[in-house]
Amino acid sequence: MHLLKILTPLVACALLATPTAPALAQSKGDQVLLDMHQAFRKGERKKLEQLLPSARGHALEPWAAYWTLKARLDEATAEEVQAFLQRYAGTYQEDRLRNDWLLLLGQRRNWSQFTEAHPAYRMQDDREVRCYALLIDDIKGTAPAHVGEEVRRAWYGLRDADDGCTHAASELYAGKKLSALDVWRKARLAVEANRPRVARNAVAIVAPEALEKVGALLDSPTKYLKAHSTAGGKVRQELVLLALIKLATSDVEAAAGQLDSKWGVHLSAEERNWAWGVIGRVAAQKLSPDATAYFANVTRDTDLNDELLAWKVRAALRAGQWAVVRKAVDAMSDEARQDSTWVYWKARALLAGRPHEAERAEAQRLLQGIAGTRGFYEQLALEELGQKVALPPVPAPLTAEEKAAARANLGLNRGLYAILLGIRGEGVREWNYTTNRHQNGGMNDRELLAAADFACEREVWDRCINTSERTREVIDMAQRFPMPFRDAVLERSRAIGLDPAYVYGLIRQESRFIMDARSHVGASGLMQVMPATARWTARKIGLTDFRPEHITQRDTNIAIGTAYLKLALDDFAGSMPMAAAAYNAGPGRPRSWRNGAVLDAAIWAENVPFAETRDYVKKVLANTTNYAALITGQPQSLKSRLGTVGPRGSAEPESNKELP
Repeated sequence: MHLLKILTPLVACALLATPTAPALAQSKGDQVLLDMHQAFRKGERKKLEQLLPSARGHALEPWAAYWTLKARLDEATAEEVQAFLQRYAGTYQEDRLRNDWLLLLGQRRNWSQFTEAHPAYRMQDDREVRCYALLIDDIKGTAPAHVGEEVRRAWYGLRDADDGCTHAASELYAGKKLSALDVWRKARLAVEANRPRVARNAVAIVAPEALEKVGALLDSPTKYLKAHSTAGGKVRQELVLLALIKLATSDVEAAAGQLDSKWGVHLSAEERNWAWGVIGRVAAQKLSPDATAYFANVTRDTDLNDELLAWKVRAALRAGQWAVVRKAVDAMSDEARQDSTWVYWKARALLAGRPHEAERAEAQRLLQGIAGTRGFYEQLALEELGQKVALPPVPAPLTAEEKAAARANLGLNRGLYAILLGIRGEGVREWNYTTNRHQNGGMNDRELLAAADFACEREVWDRCINTSERTREVIDMAQRFPMPFRDAVLERSRAIGLDPAYVYGLIRQESRFIMDARSHVGASGLMQVMPATARWTARKIGLTDFRPEHITQRDTNIAIGTAYLKLALDDFAGSMPMAAAAYNAGPGRPRSWRNGAVLDAAIWAENVPFAETRDYVKKVLANTTNYAALITGQPQSLKSRLGTVGPRGSAEPESNKELP
């Protein structure tokens, strides 16, 4: 079916420059767009310019024009940019190019043109652009009183080296609106994240004379620490701290020994606390029992950032130190304390032991504030309050007018067109921008439901789910948790003894039901199966005619994915959290993560060392609980699916130890 047939006739005409243009011309234009997309990715500027005339009048012309101008933006004139912005006014591409142009103007320090262009910028989600704008306001004397705090927050949020926030931080530091500690903390974060360039950029602001030493301590922290006997002065103290942080990332015991036996007395209390916090975090990520002892050396939790405090909480949960959990959560920033993860664990800490009436009341208030069906901790909070996970009321059906408005939205149509043409990244960005528009407060709940319905009907399931998930008061569970290929999934799951809700929960997290999904590591299809895993599982279940290209076929992918999940579930004695972790990170890692005390599986999941797998396990289990409510029509328990996790018992089978 031609792509234009996904659109209503009215919108199809609206997307075409010439309403009477034949469908055949649009079809030929599709290939032009694909060729231009490829040329843009390869940086082929001349080819883009040659192809652009053939893309005129196509539904996705704004993308063709954007790629062509973006490829040579560094040479474009302000007049050319303005002409583009006017021609494509109101589109995602207009705002996308304005974002790119503002970054370029900031890099050029062209503050006058930046000031002219910035008021029309609607995207408002680029930290560098925000830093440039704040710096200009500071130069003009119109910056908010907390300008340093805003720049610091944006700067810390950037993982890689940048110009906008680094330059703004440098200027604000010179103007005494950022402190030396603010800048040194950025260097610490960079060393911890193994971002040497970012660390050097920060040190260049606060101590440019020390740049050569930064290189030496990053190359060999042990050698650097051995070559110095005392710290002596703020710069030297911070360099020693950077060396200790670098050492801790590779040898936590050595770093702890150096800090305890030699360097602790030479550092300030804040520096010493940060060092112990980093050492504790690394140990906690290794699930070391020493983590709590390392964290115990921190004399003031408020000297740690939210990430270090999060790992202090996780280590304390493993050790059953509820008072430490409570204290560490209280030391987090206001933003972090509102995260449902830490709200839930603060409530659990308040209820541990023999709580006073006031503590029980506070825990009740915290749990009620997050309880619901939305996610892992929201569901656990619901159960702590004595309720099960049940389906919310079905919203009133969308009216014909609401559906028509979504189907007439040009941004939504362009997004779907691009996705279905195979230009998924661009299509997703345009769709998200259209549903997230900052002006007029964005889409309301009913408009989001109508947009999600549009995507669902076109079987673009990831946009269906993600759009529906953003509603706040009106919840459509059938949109948020769709069940494509229902007969195939239910039949296969039940045939091998798997809970179909678990299978759906995993598919939703793995691929969002995108048939041709492919991960950066090579996993394919609905259930994101790796090639080696597919071959192994195919042999295991007797698929003798399996070939690698079969893994993208729906039924084959489901057969192999469910078989592997069942083997993992059997290997981990029916533990859904551990089998999910094995599916995501391979079975070897969860086997090592289970060593130690028997834990509530929620504590075990929160302590999974890999952020991706930790998030994955929690989302798969929350998805599973919601799917079970949809499939059965009955209230469900997340806790019953969690259970406990501990070392493999002697009576537990050792089957499938060869799982790849």
